[in-house]
Amino acid sequence: MKIDLLVAEIGSTTTALTAFQFKGNDVTILAQSECETTISEGDVTIGIEKALSGLADKLGEKIQWEKFLATSSAAGGLTVTVHGLVYDMTVKAAQEASLGAGAIIKYVTAGRLRESQLTQIKKINPKLIILSGGVDYGEEEIVMENAKLLASLPLNAPVIYAGNCAIQEEIKEIFENQNKKIIITENVYPKVDQLNVEPARKVIQEVFSKHITNAPGMEKIYDIVDEEIIPTPAAVVRTTELLSILYEDVMTIDIGGATTDIVSVTDGSPEIQKILVSPEPRTKRTVDGDLGIYINAAHVIELMDKEDIEQYFRNYDELLKNLSPFPSNDIEEKFFAFLSKHCLLTSIKRHAGKINYIYTPLGRQKIAQGKDLTAVKVLFGTGGILSRSKYRKHIMESFLYHKFSEDLLLPSKEVRIAYDKNYIFANIGIIGKYYKDIAFSLLNNDVEFL
Repeated sequence: MKIDLLVAEIGSTTTALTAFQFKGNDVTILAQSECETTISEGDVTIGIEKALSGLADKLGEKIQWEKFLATSSAAGGLTVTVHGLVYDMTVKAAQEASLGAGAIIKYVTAGRLRESQLTQIKKINPKLIILSGGVDYGEEEIVMENAKLLASLPLNAPVIYAGNCAIQEEIKEIFENQNKKIIITENVYPKVDQLNVEPARKVIQEVFSKHITNAPGMEKIYDIVDEEIIPTPAAVVRTTELLSILYEDVMTIDIGGATTDIVSVTDGSPEIQKILVSPEPRTKRTVDGDLGIYINAAHVIELMDKEDIEQYFRNYDELLKNLSPFPSNDIEEKFFAFLSKHCLLTSIKRHAGKINYIYTPLGRQKIAQGKDLTAVKVLFGTGGILSRSKYRKHIMESFLYHKFSEDLLLPSKEVRIAYDKNYIFANIGIIGKYYKDIAFSLLNNDVEFL
């Protein structure tokens, strides 16, 4: 059987494969197959082959394909360190660019790098280093000093420079003199209160595609796929941006085995914009590396009240011990839903901005800091648990009934809730890069409102 398009999502926990057939701009999902990602077996392509075999079994015949695309977070994600000058300015802008590209930020510094910080960077051994600092034609000295210190580290990670444009040639020379890979892009913070994260975001994704061979056997994936692999989180960001074209201000929550990601696409409300003290990007991604329902399940339990857990699961220690990516009974599925509810509520709180008060010569003034979610109209759920569990409605609607702190800039309780019923948001993100009309067609058929 000849299939028009196969798309693989190679996650840290599972590998999912979906077969699509085209008819003009209409598209049909022929079948899906999912198995554990085979990192422990030393070769992630084993999981791909198992998923292909499962797909052939479902279709009842051998399969061939016209095009094969893939997204991945199997290498533990794109780990980066970010280094700028002022935290609320160039550092924050570089963070936004990194997260929007699907990166996992392991370490952040502001100002002149110290010896202890350099030691920490070496210990982390990131896959990518982001260097920013200075508005265009502004501060130069500290940025160049930081460049020299980073260039001297015994690391092979490529460096992306997204700082003061006036010293691009000097920065390039510093790294090339140390035989280090340096990529120059536009300043993420060219003027005060002006974010410019999109160029850096694109460059980070390109670097990820070229340096995704860290997971065992990942280099073999390029013998199978027809285009560059993009980070799964970045694909979900793309999908959320497509959703914003259809539904205006939106937010996507992706609960996985290792992390919980949130992507919001909104400018917020005009009232909050007037009191916002620093700019926020329209598209914002946050990743909570401690909130996952399989790999990080034990840590999620540690964040919760033990009495609350025992009220529902007296044997939660036993459930944790025997946890599998695929629940084998209703008790295990309920336990995953219980963990997911905590991940969802905690990640939303962390993603949202808040109202604060400062005291000035004119008295107490109300200010807003962080991402304003008050204009969000639709909340989307994706990931295995929010797409496929029979408890997805219970998990998602916990947002409506939970009592949050009143100072948080959250969507209203009238927000609409929907989910990715076919678990293809990541697929749609990479499909949209090559077939935008088909991506919209898939979204229209995939989104289901609760």
